Amino acid sequence: MEEIFSHLLNGFGLALTEKNLMAALAGAVMGMFVGALPGIGSVMGVALLLPLTFKMDPTTAIIMLAALYYSTMFAGSFTAILINIPGDPPAVMTTMDGYQLTLRGKAGKALAVSNWSSFVAGFIGVVILTFMGPMLANVGLAFGPAEMTSVILLAIMAIAWLLGDNPRKGLLSTCLGILLATVGLDLAVAMPRFSFGVNELLSGIDFIPLVIGLLGVNEIVTMALNKTGYQFKTTEKLSLKSNYLNWKEIKQIFRPTMVSSFMGTFVGCIPGAGTTTASFLAYVLEKRTGKNKENMGKGALEGVAAPEAANNAAAAGAFAPLLSLGIPSSGTAAILLGGLMMWGITPGPLLFTDHPDLAWGLIASMYTGNVVCMIIAALSIPLMVHALRIPPAILTPIIIVICIVSAYSVNNSLFDIWIMIAIGIVGYFFNRYKYPVAPFLMAFILTPRLETSLRQAFDISNGNAMIFIDKPISLAFLTAILLFFVVPPCIKFGRTCFTKKDL
Repeated sequence: MEEIFSHLLNGFGLALTEKNLMAALAGAVMGMFVGALPGIGSVMGVALLLPLTFKMDPTTAIIMLAALYYSTMFAGSFTAILINIPGDPPAVMTTMDGYQLTLRGKAGKALAVSNWSSFVAGFIGVVILTFMGPMLANVGLAFGPAEMTSVILLAIMAIAWLLGDNPRKGLLSTCLGILLATVGLDLAVAMPRFSFGVNELLSGIDFIPLVIGLLGVNEIVTMALNKTGYQFKTTEKLSLKSNYLNWKEIKQIFRPTMVSSFMGTFVGCIPGAGTTTASFLAYVLEKRTGKNKENMGKGALEGVAAPEAANNAAAAGAFAPLLSLGIPSSGTAAILLGGLMMWGITPGPLLFTDHPDLAWGLIASMYTGNVVCMIIAALSIPLMVHALRIPPAILTPIIIVICIVSAYSVNNSLFDIWIMIAIGIVGYFFNRYKYPVAPFLMAFILTPRLETSLRQAFDISNGNAMIFIDKPISLAFLTAILLFFVVPPCIKFGRTCFTKKDL
């Protein structure tokens, strides 16, 4: 323990130098822009910045790249809360309650909850990384293809059952998401699936045009069809003080923030899981076990705190297998691994002995960078809330431009814009007939990972499905899936049989 504190103190000595502080600040500012702009995301942001760091000192470069990574987790919620368009995939669940709070005139509170929970979760994630990084990395390695298949199935089934008032609609929404996720070229057998001869569909449907259409375009259509007028209830004062959280609100979000922080850190260590899976699981857990679960999806502060805490903690947790084992647990971590190897540094068990300055300087910079991100995000709240006072006649064209540019920027293709419009029409009918959007998005995001893990598991076992039963972790998750099917009907049957009249 004393040795860890000694190394961490040396790391702060490096992280607090003027050069590295400026690198963390630059990365955080760039990450805020990258996270807030739909269509870019942390993977593309780090990839674009990486070539600019070739001639920099490795420690300074990795501090800047890491700051950009975890600051995108802060900023992804900005547009999710304000205009119902997530800046990156992990912020999808934030739209569920964040945008509802905006419609009720509580955008500042929603942003403050997002910032506070992100800061706390980031701090907890870095503390756990500091003292338990190697152990968490080894735990993450226990999740092989069979375990990943089971946990993804559990996530998909749980959110299908728990979100929305009608589980049947949730399951139907999930099936539609799985169907769209399978469009494109099957890489295993090199055969097109559901492309109907359209060459643009061979590469599949990209997530950004889909989510912008489903959430952003859907909101534009709702604005246009609202005959009574559409106006945000911007009753909040435009000051920092008015948007602070009071003690009651802090107590309200404390438990979901803490629970999601620890869970998110663990999920971030699992190869292939990532920040998106962490945010979905945190929301489902809060929906199932939270004290305010009946208001989830209707503008609950817990619905913002849980996913935001989880994705920030997962971003910190992703560094555990990267630094300790040299195994990236996400796409962004893979790019960071490439950068380290580009500088002649091989992550793994010997990293902390061969390159202690880099390892501990990076970890220490995550403490300071987290504070920088919190300050920048907090100072931006009044400006963001002020944007909601723009009249809908002006705000709507701005949102349309953001949607079109974001969808086009993914592949520089007009076809993606048509996909966005088509999905937007589908989203409008989802909204009109009360079909939950979250199961659809969850299934769309996780189906490729599910398919990959399923194929790998069958390859390992030579086609024997018993691999999912023989693995204890996989069996536990499959049992949980079975309970989702069995328990709710049994409860309903019991309530029908034992009414008050019978008693």
